[in-house]
Amino acid sequence: MPPYTLDDFSFDLRRAVPPAELWVRSATATVTQLANTVCGVGGWFAPPLAAPDSRLTISFEVDGRRIVDAARPGAGDRGLLPCGGTWRPDRLVRHGTYHQYADGRLTSLAVESTVAPGASGYELTLTVTNRSANTHEVSIQPDLAPTKAHQVPLSEWGWVPPGPGAGAEIPFHHSDLTATLPPHGTITFTLAVGHTPSTSTLTDVLDRLPVLTSDIPGLEQYYRRSLASGLVCWWDHPDFVTRPFLATSGLDGGALCAYVWDTGGYAPNLLSLMLGDRVVDIIESFLDADLTDRYAIAPDGTGLGVAYAYSGWSLVSLARAAAAERRLDPTLVSRLYDVLIALDKRFQPDDQTGVLRDYGDQSNLLEMRSTGWEHVVASPNAERAWALDTLADLSDLTGAALPAADLRDSAQLIRSEVIRQLWDADAGWFRSRYPDGHTELAYSIQAYDVLRTGGCPPDVVAALISHLRPGAFLGEYGVSSVSAEDPLHYETADIDWSGAGAYTGEAPQLALTLWEHGEPDRAWDVLRRLFWMGEHYPYFPQDHYADKPGAPATGRRINIIAGLTGAEAVLTGLLGIHPHPDGSLTITPTPLATGNLNLTNLSYRNHTIELAVEPRHTTITVNGHEVAPGQVIPPR
Repeated sequence: MPPYTLDDFSFDLRRAVPPAELWVRSATATVTQLANTVCGVGGWFAPPLAAPDSRLTISFEVDGRRIVDAARPGAGDRGLLPCGGTWRPDRLVRHGTYHQYADGRLTSLAVESTVAPGASGYELTLTVTNRSANTHEVSIQPDLAPTKAHQVPLSEWGWVPPGPGAGAEIPFHHSDLTATLPPHGTITFTLAVGHTPSTSTLTDVLDRLPVLTSDIPGLEQYYRRSLASGLVCWWDHPDFVTRPFLATSGLDGGALCAYVWDTGGYAPNLLSLMLGDRVVDIIESFLDADLTDRYAIAPDGTGLGVAYAYSGWSLVSLARAAAAERRLDPTLVSRLYDVLIALDKRFQPDDQTGVLRDYGDQSNLLEMRSTGWEHVVASPNAERAWALDTLADLSDLTGAALPAADLRDSAQLIRSEVIRQLWDADAGWFRSRYPDGHTELAYSIQAYDVLRTGGCPPDVVAALISHLRPGAFLGEYGVSSVSAEDPLHYETADIDWSGAGAYTGEAPQLALTLWEHGEPDRAWDVLRRLFWMGEHYPYFPQDHYADKPGAPATGRRINIIAGLTGAEAVLTGLLGIHPHPDGSLTITPTPLATGNLNLTNLSYRNHTIELAVEPRHTTITVNGHEVAPGQVIPPR
């Protein structure tokens, strides 16, 4: 089977759930539609240019009669009526209909609009088809709002989208906008707003994506929409610090920066596969920033924000994934070590044993709004232990000459102190400790990150997993970032870290964690709760509810790179594809009771790998030869 094309990621707009603000992207620009129109186009961004308040509206004149493209509900509206369309990462196609019989004459028109961003701005193509035997005189009447495209330095593209500003007039070009439309004929009009052709495509990325097919309802579509969530974060701009540059969000001009945390922490293996050798450039761009005082980099590499407690672990996670597919330079491993030690010094030891770190308040962590998961916390102290162990492994493999034995001893000590100091056996949960000794039991999903780092005794694992039940962490449509059984911290307004829903990467990462701990039934139960997202989103929003399908209607919910975590969970959890830092690979799929899965187009260290997973039989072929599940595939 050939690899994916962009058409494989097409999405029927009739299935989109609100909020339905949809954007499309080129390698260097993004643009959005005007809601409830067939042809209208809204704001666009092409860094350093920003035109958030740009508006292009279209009306038609047919035989002297004006037809408006802004239909309102109600029987009296006789404008152009929207009737669906198709989203693709690089274009938005919408359809409209006008069908009126008046004065003994039928006017029946089908209108198709295609908006596609270029290097800057966009091109709008309008196709009008006559569905009657009458001839019509048709003219297009565009109205481009008198707004400006202003320049925003690349260093200033952070979390908040650029607002309107003073700048240059937006170039506007179009073809002849008047034509005679013959019976059953078709005419096309082309309009360009600040448009120059875009030459870069996603072809090389698509060639690297493993292709999943399955007869399990919802799985294949969820996997594809997860991949689309990564593709829309992909920028190939000549002035950005790396090519490609992976934005945390970026479609609406906001979070065009790259956070270390979600770039490296959610789908490192899949990103390494997608990037190829360019993954090293991504790692180096973060190393060049001062992570002791910044959580993200702007498109030009400028550091943004404050210190994030998870940055060091996330960067090491991405480096481990990169090492599995290529040998890392020992200098890079040494730089990773230096950054991790610098972050250790940024977050000072607590005053009990000096082993655990005080990771500060919510600004340095993941922004739960209640007092709770702060200061001396199980996660990311446990992640720090994992990162030290991993650096020791990478040092041994590359010859970086780090103090590997000391790193492993420190890691083991941290793990034991996390359990000794923070585990509350009666509650079956971790406590957080404040500098004055105050403690909190915050039932945050962040506790499950500790499971991924190793070192949890069986009774701790069992106790944590016991909280994964409906009415607590599990909702019908996902997981809650705070247990609904926690009356002190659970809320329904700010859902990504405070309850009633979760950051989009959390539920599939939880499923992956359960697969890693030999809980395949629980893992599948978590993952299958998300399949509605594949049916109703072209790409995944920042967060979503757990108890109902959808995302909050307020705030920035456009897109998120952590949407890739769904595909990561399928590949490394359900299908058990485990790359190791020494370049070897093991594959241990978990067959389901019903349903079949096939994976093709997986290339790893010059191996060609295919999987066929059925309820009673699994076939794994490497370079055309069948291998047993769990068999070590050595590096080439």
